[in-house]
Amino acid sequence: MARYKTPAKKARLAKKGTQTKWAPFWVVPKAAGVGKKIHPSRFTSVKRNWRKTKINA
Repeated sequence: MARYKTPAKKARLAKKGTQTKWAPFWVVPKAAGVGKKIHPSRFTSVKRNWRKTKINA
């Protein structure tokens, strides 16, 4: 990758970086019901890792 990134590419990478986070803690009781012990990553739609899946940014 280039040493200096263009602003457009940087914005695309930043957006993809925020999409890979887990769902907030309050989503679990709201979606699955109170008392359920489910990991917040199950409610995350986009699961991507910088090692596994690349993006065409």
